[in-house]
Parts: sequence; structure tokens; C-alpha cells
Amino acid sequence: MKLIQNKSHFNYLTPVWALLVFLIATSSSCNKTKAPETGGKMIIIFQHSVGDQELETDTMKYVNAAGNPYLVSEIQYFISDVCLHTSGGDSILLTKWEDIHYVDTDIPETLQYNLADSIPEGDYSYISFTFGINEEKNKSLMFVNPPESYMFWPEYLGGGYHYMKLNGKWKDNNGVITPFNFHLGIGQTYDSAGNITGFIQNYFRVVLPQSSFSIKNGQVVEVILNMDVNQWFEDPEIFDFNVWGGDIMQKQEAMHIGCMNGHNVFSISELSILLLE
Repeated sequence: MKLIQNKSHFNYLTPVWALLVFLIATSSSCNKTKAPETGGKMIIIFQHSVGDQELETDTMKYVNAAGNPYLVSEIQYFISDVCLHTSGGDSILLTKWEDIHYVDTDIPETLQYNLADSIPEGDYSYISFTFGINEEKNKSLMFVNPPESYMFWPEYLGGGYHYMKLNGKWKDNNGVITPFNFHLGIGQTYDSAGNITGFIQNYFRVVLPQSSFSIKNGQVVEVILNMDVNQWFEDPEIFDFNVWGGDIMQKQEAMHIGCMNGHNVFSISELSILLLE
């Protein structure tokens, strides 16, 4: 691929865009129209930061909005059902071959997602995707090989697979360094005796701000997508490890905070239109 025709840089969301993302993401959906066999292509490259700094793992150098000093050891997650939206309200769901993509900060080859679908020529106003896996697709045992198979969500907690494992350590109020597993997946409701009475689907749609582009046949849109780890803990709700502890898989209220904050986690740091060779 060569010849960069258009390049834009976006480091973080402004408050206005953050609000817009939240409002659209709570109502946006993608229809079942599929991409044609000829056209352009899309590549998504994943990056991870804490604020405006590139993520460094296994170093206690970060502080979240609750004042918790913390480090990140690894991040593993799924995105699925990437969708392209036009200003006229039409949308194209990119689902050919690999509609669910696994990202792992420890496995470099997972940090690039080459979508197999062909994209028709035209102008697109924004890009959206599902963080996690929707209820229809999130079935136990659909991944038989690691690393995806290691993302299983316990059957008694709802089955299927984790949406994300964000693992690390934080320094608690007593100065003790304690492990945390900030894991998102299917939530549960409980009765007064602690028995599970139902399950809650926590996957959500992410709408990317400033993701408009125009594409022609023979071109590829390359999107560098950044996850700001701090955003999981601060916007619109403050997440405090001293309140919720290190494990939240059975704490729906804590997972709900994570999912609300997740709408603001992703932004585009670069978008380029290239020519296919």
C-alpha cells in the first residue's frame, strides 16, 4: 500500500464530542446490509494509552480520577460488528469471514484487523462497532483454540466470553499493592440469598467521533484506533478500586460503570486513505 492521500490526527475527545458519542452510541444500530464484492478495504490498527502517554505495562506510574495509583499488566478484548454509516442514514455491516476480532496487548499480530469486506465507493459520516460480543453471537465454546478460548466467561455467570480483561494492580488506601481484574462481560441479578435470578447483556455500541471518510475502488482506509485506559475509570462515572475491589465479574453495578465509561474510551489518532498496490 502507498500514497497517503488524506491524514488527520485526533488525540482525544473534546467534551462536546464525548457527549455526542454517548448520545449516539446509546441509540445507534447497524442494519444487516452487507458490503459488495468490489470496492475499497479497511484496516484497523489498535493502540493503547493512558491520557496522552503511550501505555507502559507493569509500571506503577498511573493515577486514575479516583486517586488510585495503578499499573496495567495486560489488556485483552473483543470488538465486533464494525459498521459504516452514511449521512443519509444508510449503513453497511462488515461481517465477512471475521466479524469478531480479538485484541491482546501481549500478542502484536492481534493489533491489526484487516477486514475482508469490500467497501463501496462513497462518503461515510462515521464508524461504529460493538465492544464485546452481542447476545446472538456470544455462545460458549465457539472459540476452541487459545488465545480466544481463554476469554471464556463462566457458565454459571452467563456463559459466552469476556468482553474485556484489563488486569493490573493498584495501591489501596493502606498503601498495599493489590491485584485487580477489571473484567467486563455478562452481568447477573441476585436475590436476597445471593442466588442468581437473571442475566444482563453489557455489550455496547461505540461510535467513533471524527471518523468520516471518502473512499474509491482500489483504496483502503487505515484507522489507527486508540484506547485510553484512564477513561475506563473516569467518564461519566468515577470508578474507585477502594470501593469496588479487585474483582467485578459478579458486581453488575461496577460493570455497568465500566460499560458507561467505555463509550468514551476509543478515539481515532490517525485516519489515512491509501492506494492498494
